[in-house]
Amino acid sequence: MSDYFFMLESHLTPDQFRVVNDVRNHAAEANINIFLTGGAMRDMLGGFPIRDLDFTVEGNALKLAKTLAQKTGADIVATDEHRKSVELAFPCGVQAAMGMARKEKYGKPGTRPVVSPATIHEDLRGRDFTINSIALSLNPASRGLLLDPNNGVADIEHREIRTVSNYTLYDDPTRIIRLIRFKARLGYGIAERTQSQYENAREAQLESKIPQEALGEELRHVAEDPNAGDILKALEDEKLLSLFLPALAGPKLNLAGFQKLQKARQIVPFGGEFPVENMGLFLSLLTEKLSPKERTQLFQICGVTKEELKLMQKLEPDSKKLEKVLKGAKLQKPSQLYEVLSHAPGEQILFLLVRSTERLVQDRIRNYLQKYLPAAQEVTDKEVTATKGVEPSSPKFKKVKADLIAARLDARPKKVVPPPEPEPGPAQPPNGRGGRSPQISAHR
Repeated sequence: MSDYFFMLESHLTPDQFRVVNDVRNHAAEANINIFLTGGAMRDMLGGFPIRDLDFTVEGNALKLAKTLAQKTGADIVATDEHRKSVELAFPCGVQAAMGMARKEKYGKPGTRPVVSPATIHEDLRGRDFTINSIALSLNPASRGLLLDPNNGVADIEHREIRTVSNYTLYDDPTRIIRLIRFKARLGYGIAERTQSQYENAREAQLESKIPQEALGEELRHVAEDPNAGDILKALEDEKLLSLFLPALAGPKLNLAGFQKLQKARQIVPFGGEFPVENMGLFLSLLTEKLSPKERTQLFQICGVTKEELKLMQKLEPDSKKLEKVLKGAKLQKPSQLYEVLSHAPGEQILFLLVRSTERLVQDRIRNYLQKYLPAAQEVTDKEVTATKGVEPSSPKFKKVKADLIAARLDARPKKVVPPPEPEPGPAQPPNGRGGRSPQISAHR
């Protein structure tokens, strides 16, 4: 096993690592070559938390995804028949993308490419930026082998974004937005030649050829990013935010709300169970200063779905109900507060951190995120089995673990008894040697 596979394991949450192993095992059973690619590799090598898993398959990705969904209980959230790719949501909350290794040939900027199957090397050479064109083999014969045909690892080390080819932005103008999004998210610079390509593309007004469907997908990527406010500000500075809606630029962009959201997200412990439906929360803040007519225009331009719209509309009234519970006098014990918030949707908790003016509500949410949730995460399945003798397969396991967590949270911290002070003895000179100056001794 290579050092890169050990590095991957150390960067993944336990749930993510289990998903990687499930995918790897099912691909091996189907005799299909599979690789971890794209954002997962970029974030691992760049030292960022891995939020989503991206798998590339040399073969029928759709068939493998369906088999995987049947055997693991994962949901196929979206399917792109043209590019032969799917979005998967696993029961543990892990999100993953799986796509066919492919070549894309563009006729005109902004048009749908002609897609054909390819090898993993051809796929990587046809991607957008070098930092996204790195793969890690998950195959039995080459597990842990790093593939980097465009020298993306060096660009990550130099913290620089570079296009894979001279036609990257011309072929797919959506990459103009993506370039600015990655710059803001990663804090990387733009390579000199790539900057020239960007300026030429803007001069040719290629951004006007971005399809509305692609604008919607980019908006969803921004919604999922912890630094969404920084990205929106960067897009506004580059005069690209008006592509989504002209009214968004200027004072109607709710940057103050997104700054609060960014701070709220920073106190959520990484790697724990804290599922969030980000799109509804994002749209709620994004449209806060827009008129009803402007909101409708934004939803139409970006293709906001009925489900996403419903998430946004329900967020505030549902969060108000949670706020009422959190203001109640019944939550005196840490376990009681944990019980309420551990079952509350993450977007409601974040919404209240951003919007609630109740000091008690704010304090209780912060205590949950900073004290009680991390403490609960320390109670492992192994500890439950060792202390209570109940196996995870047992129907009683969930309740036994919950009781153990509650007892741990409600236990009073042990008082630290200070050691007794020594009895005073006979007086001594300051240095214990007849009053000789320590400065004089130092010159010996």
